[in-house]
Amino acid sequence: MSTVCHGFLGVIVVSGDEKTQSKVEQAKGKVKETAGRTVGNERLEAEGRAEQAKGDARQAKEKIKDVFKH
Repeated sequence: MSTVCHGFLGVIVVSGDEKTQSKVEQAKGKVKETAGRTVGNERLEAEGRAEQAKGDARQAKEKIKDVFKH
């Protein structure tokens, strides 16, 4: 089940599925980083990199869980 929310950078999908959530975080982070770089906002750029890292960590966690499922 997914919920659609409207946020600062457009539509955000909030999902219970961790793999989907990691992809959403990575994509949202990339948008923030690019927007920050485009307008010269270092804080937004840093937030984007941090959000991408959070998505990467969530994705790594899911991959580890998948290894132990099989």
